[in-house]
Amino acid sequence: MRILLIADPGIQVPPKGYGGIERIIADLAVEYQKKGHEVDLLASKGSHINGCKLFFHSNHGYPPSKRTVLFAILRTWLFLIKNYKNYDGIHNFGRLLYLLPIKNKYVKKLQCYQREISPKNMSYIVKSRHQNFYFSGCSKNLVERAKPLGNWSFIHNCVVFKNYNLNTNLNSDFAPLVFLGRLDKIKGVHIAIEVSKKSNRELIIAGNISNIPEEIEYFEREIKPHIDNHQIKYIGEVNDVQKNELLGNSAALLMPIQWNEPFGIVMVESMACGTPVIAFPKGSVPEVVIEGITGFIVPNIDEMIRAVDRLSIINRRDCRNYAMEQFDAPVISDKYLNIFSN
Repeated sequence: MRILLIADPGIQVPPKGYGGIERIIADLAVEYQKKGHEVDLLASKGSHINGCKLFFHSNHGYPPSKRTVLFAILRTWLFLIKNYKNYDGIHNFGRLLYLLPIKNKYVKKLQCYQREISPKNMSYIVKSRHQNFYFSGCSKNLVERAKPLGNWSFIHNCVVFKNYNLNTNLNSDFAPLVFLGRLDKIKGVHIAIEVSKKSNRELIIAGNISNIPEEIEYFEREIKPHIDNHQIKYIGEVNDVQKNELLGNSAALLMPIQWNEPFGIVMVESMACGTPVIAFPKGSVPEVVIEGITGFIVPNIDEMIRAVDRLSIINRRDCRNYAMEQFDAPVISDKYLNIFSN
């Protein structure tokens, strides 16, 4: 098969820093090629994946301006109108609007959602003439909450497990806890700090601070005063090498999320290192965390503290092996390819 992968404007594929969706696109492009398929990529300038033919709809720069987004839509329309016949499948991680000109063409089209689904946005597609149009969400929870029309499936996000090192030589009673992610209030960093203090454990916080004013205020008011570089440490944003080391040397990843996160890929990255996850039961968490095997699902702060004391019952090798069977890139790529080949 020949497959076209489409990304949103602004971020390079793969991303140089933060950018979960762009990393998934890159991982899938590599896996598709390993399985004998030809892959083209339509993305921002600066993107590069070995073996892929590259086409660009926008300049690099995040967040993209409204003008950049508009021109990316127009360039994508022109590209698809001209080239759709060259593909067996068009795998779109960008805007649904990209696929509008070819909605009723015979080529198979898969629109993937990594963020909240708005059924209104797809009503025109679903209710008008269309063919070979498929939708997927990155978790069952995401799809079921939206109850959208159309031909839907849910396919979890992937991680390339070979890029993560399993660490079994770790004493979970003394190793630090870790929070890894954007330092927004809905991510629950302040709760992770409280858990750390009440359980008398070291907490390492890693991630970028949002440039949104209310999130900057949240950091200054509820996080920064607790950073003492002894029990509570903040190390900023980490690259892939640093992330691997950080997760691998932690007793557990704390994920006290305050919202229905569609899919927290950091959970799987942690499990790939053998590090269990302690999380609140929001969004995709119940689909990802398996009680007593890959971590603990807890309803509140007190239970999260108790779960910290139970980490020694988790077998880190079993944690990685179970997660790899579910979320490794070869496994997830097969699920997408099945849509195009059936």
